[in-house]
Amino acid sequence: MTLTTSLDAPMAYSDAHNAELQQKAKDHLWMHFSRQSVMESGAGVPIIVKGQGHHIWDSKGKRYIDGLSGLFTVNAGHGRKRLAEVAAKQAEELAFFPIWSYAHPNAIELADRLASYAPGDLNRVFYSTGGGEAVETAFKLAKYYWKLMGRPTKHKVISRNVAYHGTPQGALAITGIPAMKEMFEPVTPGGFRVPNTNFYRADEMSPGLGLGDNLEMFGLWAANRIEEMIEFEGPETVAAVFLEPVQNSGGCFPPPPGYFKRVREICDKYDVLLVADEVITAFGRIGNMFASTTYGIQPDMITCAKGMTSGYSPIGATIVSDRIYEPFKHGDTTFYHGYTFGGHPVSSAVALANLDIFEEEKLNENVRENSPLFRKELEKLLDLPIVGDVRGAGYFFGIELVKDKGTKETFNDEESERLLRGYLSKALYEAGLYCRADDRGDPVIQLAPPLTIGPKEFAEIGDILHGVLSEAPKYI
Repeated sequence: MTLTTSLDAPMAYSDAHNAELQQKAKDHLWMHFSRQSVMESGAGVPIIVKGQGHHIWDSKGKRYIDGLSGLFTVNAGHGRKRLAEVAAKQAEELAFFPIWSYAHPNAIELADRLASYAPGDLNRVFYSTGGGEAVETAFKLAKYYWKLMGRPTKHKVISRNVAYHGTPQGALAITGIPAMKEMFEPVTPGGFRVPNTNFYRADEMSPGLGLGDNLEMFGLWAANRIEEMIEFEGPETVAAVFLEPVQNSGGCFPPPPGYFKRVREICDKYDVLLVADEVITAFGRIGNMFASTTYGIQPDMITCAKGMTSGYSPIGATIVSDRIYEPFKHGDTTFYHGYTFGGHPVSSAVALANLDIFEEEKLNENVRENSPLFRKELEKLLDLPIVGDVRGAGYFFGIELVKDKGTKETFNDEESERLLRGYLSKALYEAGLYCRADDRGDPVIQLAPPLTIGPKEFAEIGDILHGVLSEAPKYI
């Protein structure tokens, strides 16, 4: 057990304790999205034992900047005693009760709170325990809604290339990353892909059109590919379009001006539902409770999770418009779907307290005020030959790495393996920065720090990145 020597740093575990944990992990722990061979080889796995503010500590006592908020999640920062106390108090009073034909105060109050933040008439909240489940809910609800409307052939869904929407079988059909799907085929049918909004690669995505010099025209081109897909598949077969306001996978693609306005027009024209997947972008990541507000999006559903509790307890939700909810208000119509821990009393209590912190400490305002300074700090990296692009919004940025800046030539699979897993991931961590080096698309480094940080921390992150990336070409 960790013994705390101060409010900031835990004592390091003994060599014997570390060795014992590593052996137990090797023998029994199956990590998510990870190569188990790392543990099998004896190299071991980093063991994180404490978080405070925007820092984390490992079992050897070393401190790191959490440049990814755990997993785009710890938006209010680590070590919030207030949230721990709220969880404990609620667990003593009512640790668990389902919302299957019953309710409890926290689930009711949180639903009211979420509806007050959501744009337009998104007034109904269906709980889950995470983002993938929230997307699964939206997919099932879209298909059921159209059946209730007497249009049962509307069952297909459209999403974007390289977009990640979760791993449940339904959500996996919406996820646009082939390498994450092929081993689970056949997945739920009905998922179709359109181009994303990576403006850095606009000329490659739309060859001969010269859109790499016009962000707005590129956005309209990308949006119109959705209409093209709906027409190709047949409007009477398409139920919904799933889009993240800022696409995560591939490296933080913001929407070009006019993109979502055009998407909304297309969805209205063909009677297709628009789902904003805000599992990452909600709760301050882009500077508002929902990024749909930031970009003027009026979706029919929003999926959210992660930052709702800042990771202090699991929860997710699908927020639904009055239009979608209408047929469920009458008679014996029932949405036969749900989760044991959906709307959990402890998680709901933590979410309410977490959202109080957002408002009291003005975390959204902090993001909006400081995001340009964060971008400016990261754009200094463009001086390095390996950095091709810096993009993103709020406290959510991607740095795309290239082999040749002039041609935007990317790395082949072998080079990407050496660069990201052979060097960058380890080097950044050893330099004191936890973030993500990823190649679900072209190689990128992703940053999504807690929303509490400011210019001093931006500079610290920038210095670490500059030092590590300056050495990167040696390892390709």
